[in-house]
Amino acid sequence: MSNHSEFLWYIPNDVRPGHRGDSAIGNHNSLETLTSHARALEEHGWKGALIGTGWGRPDTFTVAASLAARTTTFEPLIAIRPGYWRPANFASAAATLDHLTGGRVRINIVSGKDNLPAYGDSEGDQAHRYDRTKEFMRLVRRLWTEENVTSAGDHFRVAESTVVPRIEVRGNRRHPKFYFGGASEAAERVAATEADVQLFWGEPLEGVRERIGRLKGLSRALDRDLPPLEFGLRITTLVRDTTEQAWAEAEAKVAEMAKNNGTGWHDHQRVLAVGQQRLLALYERGDVLDDNLYTAPGKFGGGGAGTTWLVGSAADVARSLRKYQDLGVTHFVLSDTPYLSEIKRQGDQLLPLLRD
Repeated sequence: MSNHSEFLWYIPNDVRPGHRGDSAIGNHNSLETLTSHARALEEHGWKGALIGTGWGRPDTFTVAASLAARTTTFEPLIAIRPGYWRPANFASAAATLDHLTGGRVRINIVSGKDNLPAYGDSEGDQAHRYDRTKEFMRLVRRLWTEENVTSAGDHFRVAESTVVPRIEVRGNRRHPKFYFGGASEAAERVAATEADVQLFWGEPLEGVRERIGRLKGLSRALDRDLPPLEFGLRITTLVRDTTEQAWAEAEAKVAEMAKNNGTGWHDHQRVLAVGQQRLLALYERGDVLDDNLYTAPGKFGGGGAGTTWLVGSAADVARSLRKYQDLGVTHFVLSDTPYLSEIKRQGDQLLPLLRD
């Protein structure tokens, strides 16, 4: 796999213990516990971690800043929502954290449904939501790369706005990268013009190939004026010492999910976005697709990146990830539970196979 590929993990950032089968311990979201995860990521070869967001979770930006302050190389991929943040306020906060950490900030823009009234936001239909997201991303990028910015859009306005401290250009990195997800037509049009990295959930290879081709075509048709769109995969990777051990554990986990009606797993199923619908439809094609893409979790409550799993030995899973890389995927956000022990296992067993 190309040395240009990057490997991140996932920190769920949830007040409830036992997220997706994690160990249900009392201090699971304390600063000490979360710091132990971030430091383990540094020690076991990971670039950083996606930190989940949503109303009812601890504030993602605060968690990211706290973990960045306690680490030296850990790069937080901070999930944020337009509407929860105003563009200039967010651009300033992110620029400050980027300055303090020496350029370690990454941003995941989330446009999916949330409990908007709880934090005073409102939005219209899908077209309105994604139009606002597009304007947010374009304005934040301008605030990071230009001075004295004046903009009067349909959703946001600033006048003579200069964010300080300024984002420092570091090689080819002009500013923190914008990661973005979404499979609807409206979402893909935003990704094609505004995102730096389009994140896919764990679809079969053919589905990812088709989406990459469509997004590249959209980028050309919509006159993208940014560097070429990059592609990422957010997926559960269940790795054990042998293929047989991995499948035995995967099937046992799914049996437990079925027994408990998916309790603790279905945090993405409250509103079925287009991308989630695509994932949930996969199990109708079979429990295992491609070589080792396990779709059965979606039958019993698995949501988001927990809907489909790559299952096998480190060699099995590495072989599958290489096939995604061959399609043009260069950003990988992996995870399995228990989170801390799997950071270490997969960092030691899987990552070396992906860096040959």
